[in-house]
Amino acid sequence: MAVVAGHRGTEVEKHTPEHEPRRERSERRRGGSGRGFPSAVARSGRVGGLDGLRTLAVATVLVYHVEPDLLPGGSVAVDVFFTISGFVITRLLIAEYVRTGGVDLPAFYRRRWLRLVPALLAVCAVCAALGLTTSLPAFDDAWTAAGLAALFVVNVVRAGQDGEYSGLTAPLSHTWSLGVEEQFYLLWPPVLLLLMRRIRARTVLLCTAALCVLPVVWRCVLWNPDAAHRIYNGTDSRADELLAGALVAVVLARLRADDPRLARLRTWAGRLAGPALGLLVLIAWTVPVTGAHGGWTAAWYTVGFLAVAVVSATLVAGLELRPEGRLSRVLSLAPLAWVGRNLSYGMYLWHYPVLRLLASLGVKDGRLSATVVLTTVMALLSYAVVEAPLLRRGR
Repeated sequence: MAVVAGHRGTEVEKHTPEHEPRRERSERRRGGSGRGFPSAVARSGRVGGLDGLRTLAVATVLVYHVEPDLLPGGSVAVDVFFTISGFVITRLLIAEYVRTGGVDLPAFYRRRWLRLVPALLAVCAVCAALGLTTSLPAFDDAWTAAGLAALFVVNVVRAGQDGEYSGLTAPLSHTWSLGVEEQFYLLWPPVLLLLMRRIRARTVLLCTAALCVLPVVWRCVLWNPDAAHRIYNGTDSRADELLAGALVAVVLARLRADDPRLARLRTWAGRLAGPALGLLVLIAWTVPVTGAHGGWTAAWYTVGFLAVAVVSATLVAGLELRPEGRLSRVLSLAPLAWVGRNLSYGMYLWHYPVLRLLASLGVKDGRLSATVVLTTVMALLSYAVVEAPLLRRGR
């Protein structure tokens, strides 16, 4: 009986066939409690390579916001975050369904609340306090921004704005992506549960694949230059990036360990994971994702998001299926994995307010270094004082 890292750093038991009780072997032969997801429980542990990938992604976003000329396409890291989130959430939901025959949605939302909301509220409180007690221009109307961020509706506000974004959501405008994720979390779990209860697992896979295509069609319907903010910030228009990760989770839960299709998928995902990461790095380094760039913007805002989702999903599958591969071993190195597991969320929350604070104070020389250091300090405080204690209590 092997032991692997479980969700949020706990340990879960990964059963091998020779150690399974007779009842579990029987259920496995029937296809995951009769639902057709025979590998769901075995694939519910933590993936070290994904934690390291989170570290790279949050570092990319930070550099992009501080020095956009260095990484003009750095916002692509948010797309990677979306795909990782869709994968992780879906694999946990399917595993729970296979184990128990259902999904405890109130418990799921409680865990999500404990993981995301208290740390966000701490950032909102600090920003609001700076707005009330200082004359720093970056924190004007911070109370409004804090309220919108706490309600996870910054993306909705930004989607309705034309031209340049207003200062209404500053200094928390980066929380638009949290709004997209939280709105997805509200909708996808009950939809997935309904599908698993009502239709065969194979059809669940097909439905998930079909849902990945719908946002592309919707973006093509919506597209015009004035709709760029609407498309970029809308949960409905960005859902394919989360659903791409969900599709990977469904596929891997469907395939038995001895399925030859899994062997082929493992081979190709392992071969393509490195090039996929290289392509994402190339996009971040050279491709101006946001802004008006004529035909390029139209292509990116219609089919481009799905293309990045496919590349990100390939990378996720490679890290999951080839943990012994060179790329997985590098991304699983203890410092990278620890930061991704414990600090990446806090760093994402704090880096933008820190950047605006430094800009308001007139810091120019060494701003990137100062942002990295101060953001890391705040993320460590958030983890030690807010996140870890609440997660321990939740468990």
